[in-house]
Amino acid sequence: MPTEKSVSIGEGAETLFGTLTLPAQKGPFDAVLIWSGSGPTDRDGNFSGHNNNCLEMLAHGLADAGYASIRADKRGIGESVAAVSNEIDLRFETYIDDAVRWAEFLKQVPGVRHILLLGHSEGALIQTMVAQRFTAAGLVLVAGTGFKAADILRRQLAAPSFTIPEKQLTEIHAILDSLDAGETVAEISPDLEGQYRPSVQPYLMSWFKYDPQAELAKTELPVLVIQGTTDFQVLLEDAERLVAARSAIEFLQIDGMNHVLKDAPKERSSNYASYGKPLLPLSSKLMPGITTFFDKHALAAGVANDR
Repeated sequence: MPTEKSVSIGEGAETLFGTLTLPAQKGPFDAVLIWSGSGPTDRDGNFSGHNNNCLEMLAHGLADAGYASIRADKRGIGESVAAVSNEIDLRFETYIDDAVRWAEFLKQVPGVRHILLLGHSEGALIQTMVAQRFTAAGLVLVAGTGFKAADILRRQLAAPSFTIPEKQLTEIHAILDSLDAGETVAEISPDLEGQYRPSVQPYLMSWFKYDPQAELAKTELPVLVIQGTTDFQVLLEDAERLVAARSAIEFLQIDGMNHVLKDAPKERSSNYASYGKPLLPLSSKLMPGITTFFDKHALAAGVANDR
């Protein structure tokens, strides 16, 4: 049986916490850094009122395949909540720096051979940036956006199922345009404070400037892009744009898989209901696709080292 234990990096209020999952067999073994998506998503892939445990299941599936892994609470989230003393100081680059530190930590775990990276949703862009600074054997992007974050938000606002008052919609577009141009917005309507409050705007601006396709083009390691067909948050066109970033990027389309990596229908309410079903298993083709890719490239890395 796989074993799990709590691990941490940093000191005092800056301490970040995660879970190290080890396979049943003794080392040497390869290891995967798992990074979660946007907003208040914790190490297991859960957020307020929506426990689906998708990343916990993913870690356990990797352990069953012989891989160690670390999945961590981002600073300001879950057990790492105290690591953000002032929200206005948080930047997208902060998460990149933290992920690099976790990768370095994982590299030092006894028995670990090669490090592989896996990012889900916003975490796909984080791991793409990590791959530019850390030598990994492979990178898997699951439900990763292919366009700038502000453009994704604009696309979501234009979706037929997204219905809000015209006045509010106009304000959101004005806010996005301003932040995209690097200018904060001082006055925000009360209904929009949750998403666009002044203290979160510096983070949004730091995130908006990154183009996932352009950043992926800067990498050289093996890459697999995975996208489900019933994901209403990230679309196939996102995956197609990532795959087109450079040559030799592999693509796995999983029919019927949604954003939390479960099988779900396209109908939105039934699809969204799966976000709160922690016992619903991962889509059956997900783990074989990931482990086949990791096995191939971890082996290639090992052969290269032997030389």
